[in-house]
Amino acid sequence: MAEPESTVVNTNVKQKDPSKALVIAVTTRAIFNLEEEHKLYLEKGKEDYTKHQQANQDKPLPPGTAFAFIQAVQHVNEKILESNPAEEDLFDILVLSNNSPESGVRIVNSAKHYGLEISKFCFVSDEDSTQYLKSHGVKLFLSADRTDVCNALRRGVSAALVFQQEVQAPRTPLRVVFDGDAVLFSDETDQIFQEQGLEGAVQYERAMEAVPMGEGPLKAFAMHLGKMRKKFSQEKSPIRSYLVTARSGRDMGIRAIKTLREWGLAIDEAFFMDGAPKGPILAQIQPHIFFDDGLHNIQGAQNVGVPSAWVP
Repeated sequence: MAEPESTVVNTNVKQKDPSKALVIAVTTRAIFNLEEEHKLYLEKGKEDYTKHQQANQDKPLPPGTAFAFIQAVQHVNEKILESNPAEEDLFDILVLSNNSPESGVRIVNSAKHYGLEISKFCFVSDEDSTQYLKSHGVKLFLSADRTDVCNALRRGVSAALVFQQEVQAPRTPLRVVFDGDAVLFSDETDQIFQEQGLEGAVQYERAMEAVPMGEGPLKAFAMHLGKMRKKFSQEKSPIRSYLVTARSGRDMGIRAIKTLREWGLAIDEAFFMDGAPKGPILAQIQPHIFFDDGLHNIQGAQNVGVPSAWVP
């Protein structure tokens, strides 16, 4: 596997072993607000964009949707190292960028300005930068480009599409909300629901109650997160995870709970919404990131200022 065109290693950050760490790759447009620059790139082309980035290389970019999530992840690392300075099971953040290294100086400077502990900046000129995810041991990929996300999911990497929005997420603890079907779990019940309606889905779930559900695209990431959470007591954990699902607790919640138990995945709180909007409960939880496969749920989350990522 060829290395990306240019990888800048951040020497200010302790490099981590990707076989032990939870590696998260974010694109520049997921972590910073580059909407104006992206518009310039689309309208005027790469040359004008590069000139603009070089002229503004000392002007920090404003935070993007995934920014607060990355800050909260950094706080978890601090807490883990406080309790065990030799621990290697940490979050490791790398930035994947389609910028050239020349126009990427502003990205590196912005990360330093905010004190973000990003271990590597990969500047890739290929059309499909997701081919480098596996070689870096990436467990979660966040991008503002739908094609990127679909390519990553096809390569077997947990991935989600981030929409640019103003985010006011609190810093600690790290709060992550997962939807159930087609996110944590497979979409088998969703498919039955599409074909046979709610009654058919309920009957199917009752018949399959003792059988754990299949794995969804974000299961691997959730499992690693759960493993890190187990390093702490419930009261002192810097990680909180939630399940917010459209399933009803009465008819379809039992199988979900049994599946999580079978996987050994501890979730702090589970909300079975029975089809009700998720926005109000998300506004109460105030997560750093919310993963869902339904665009209407993503819209509801954005309406209450919750950073959200769509799993197509």
